[in-house]
Amino acid sequence: MNLNADQCYQAVLTRDPRFDGRFFVAVRTTRIYCRPICRVKTPLRKNCTFFPYAAEAEVAGYRPCKLCRPELAPGNSTMEISSQLARAAASYIHQDFLAEHSLEELAGKLGVTDRQMRRVFQDEFGVSPIDYWQTQRLLLAKQLLTDSRLSVTSVALASGFQSLRRFNVALKERYRMPPTELRKQQKTQAAKNSSEFSFRLGYRQPFDWEQLLGFLSRRAIPQVEIVQDGAYFRTVRLSRQNNEYAGFLEVRHEPEKRMISVRLSDTLVPVCPMVLERTRRLFDLEGDPAAIGAVLGPLATERPGLRVPGSFDGFEMSVRAILGQQVSVAAARTMAGRLAVRFGARINVPVPSLSCLFPKPDRIARATVQEIGRLGITGQRARTLIALAQAVVSGDLRLEPGGRVEETLGQLRKIPGVGEWTVQYIAMRALAWPDAFPHTDLGLRKALGENNPGKILELTEKWRPWRAYAALHLWSTLEKKL
Repeated sequence: MNLNADQCYQAVLTRDPRFDGRFFVAVRTTRIYCRPICRVKTPLRKNCTFFPYAAEAEVAGYRPCKLCRPELAPGNSTMEISSQLARAAASYIHQDFLAEHSLEELAGKLGVTDRQMRRVFQDEFGVSPIDYWQTQRLLLAKQLLTDSRLSVTSVALASGFQSLRRFNVALKERYRMPPTELRKQQKTQAAKNSSEFSFRLGYRQPFDWEQLLGFLSRRAIPQVEIVQDGAYFRTVRLSRQNNEYAGFLEVRHEPEKRMISVRLSDTLVPVCPMVLERTRRLFDLEGDPAAIGAVLGPLATERPGLRVPGSFDGFEMSVRAILGQQVSVAAARTMAGRLAVRFGARINVPVPSLSCLFPKPDRIARATVQEIGRLGITGQRARTLIALAQAVVSGDLRLEPGGRVEETLGQLRKIPGVGEWTVQYIAMRALAWPDAFPHTDLGLRKALGENNPGKILELTEKWRPWRAYAALHLWSTLEKKL
């Protein structure tokens, strides 16, 4: 969205929620930056500077407002980032890649030089990749200091800082206060929080929580994830710096606050940024109904808050997609549960229905066709699962957002047993690619009244770059169960 300063100031005057997260207003007299919906006294126009990203405001010397809390603003779709290279770099940074790797290694992942990556990133975001990452970490720390009873040391660790000293220095330099000051000033709010370790993540309205939760419930892998009492639960296993962390998360909807709440087990503190980024992806929190609806038109009228469910783990979701080829949702769910129990690790969490961690790619890569076949999975499908896992383990295939989508789809097509429907479905959910469209799907063919795949693709050109959302709307209209 291209906004000029006058439009931004008008949004601030009216506290228009449509612009929340679109930009931040920095006030020269206070050296504080706010969301456009902030309830403080409206600053004079001559004292305002507008920044599209929080990192730009912080690098310019402004600290985040303690009242409107910029860390809770909804994010923006990656499709709004004009440069594919900058988009990919930001995706890696959001997944806390720089906590373990250098900028040179990030550039290598993207297939460019360090200098080129930094230049393109600066042009897109107005700050360096390091400054962008620093803002992500400090805003997370601010939220933890405000909303949890975690110790300052635990907050530093959860935010990706390697030492308390570095955390204190960074906070004082950027926010002009020690962490104890934030904790003291937000003591009342923190005391009301009954959870030791929970977060709130914002979204743009409308948000069709019931549809999203129903979609995930029908596909929940037994013993790994479950939907109950209006909430989503799952087991989690993530690695960082050669250490493995396991636990569980719980996600609930807080419609009155336009947020979802995420509760994590304390064992996941060291990988907190990764968990939150994957949760945003799973629930498509960066979706923008206004931008999507403007392109889809009448198709999106009935359910404007429909989201494309993503994935918490790309490999897990891709396995589930392969198991779902030409079988019912219930059958695929049952087979995925058997696979988890047979090849996954056991875990004890305070959710009785959860007991397993989904198998890691290297475990499936080592399995035999006969072992997988004993679970009621056909030999061909077993070979496809093993080939998928081996491609992930070798590094040839990366089933997460941030890579070159067309290259990833090309790698998927090389795997025997992976057809175009599966490729597009994985792109839609595991890669979070909003323009994916499984044009060979029977339900979509019925909805569009066309059986020729080429003609179907021609019909969907008008919905670019949001064809994944178009697919969800068409499926919803047909009450199609994938």
